[in-house]
Amino acid sequence: MDELDLLKKDWKKNDSQFPKVSEQEIYAMLHKKSSSIVKWIFIISVLEIILWTTISILTADENYFKTLKDYHIDTLMDVFTAVNYVVIACFIFLFYRNFRNINTTDNVKSLMKNILRTRKTVQYYIWYNLGMIGLTFIIIMTATFRYDARINEIVEKSSAGGDGNTLFWIVLIGFTFIFFVVFFSLFWLFYRLIYGYLLRRLHKNFEELKKIDF
Repeated sequence: MDELDLLKKDWKKNDSQFPKVSEQEIYAMLHKKSSSIVKWIFIISVLEIILWTTISILTADENYFKTLKDYHIDTLMDVFTAVNYVVIACFIFLFYRNFRNINTTDNVKSLMKNILRTRKTVQYYIWYNLGMIGLTFIIIMTATFRYDARINEIVEKSSAGGDGNTLFWIVLIGFTFIFFVVFFSLFWLFYRLIYGYLLRRLHKNFEELKKIDF
């Protein structure tokens, strides 16, 4: 039983004596907890972009850029990267603004409104990232199938066998689809565990606020 549950239990015992004071105390605690959760959402989003940027810098060697150029998607990926950083920066700004709004909220109605806004912002952020991951994967794999020299060589060899060419593409697309599902699921699980946990705590606070009647 956490601090809020203990306070609610005491509130029920003394409801006839000090109802308003206890309500204010519960609101103050929910306000503090919600502010802390939104602050962590902001911090985690900043750490996340630092993590992915660091990984991108460490893995982007000459061979990587040469591959993008050979696949004719170097310019497209540069545009994608620039747009992605701008959009992520906007989301981080929104997370920070949500934190400031909740931190300065002084009534139940406003706090509930800001909690709902924060939950929607985080959900949009998650779906945006998953959408970009899926789109980037599709673009890279399409370019790989079309321009990769090793795949083209295998296709030419299998073409001589008639049905072998069709079988090759079925197997290749099948393995690619399985890899995509696993790859996408790992990212979905990451966002589900990190942001999902924080959103569930925010939702719990929201439900508790609905029970307070000033």
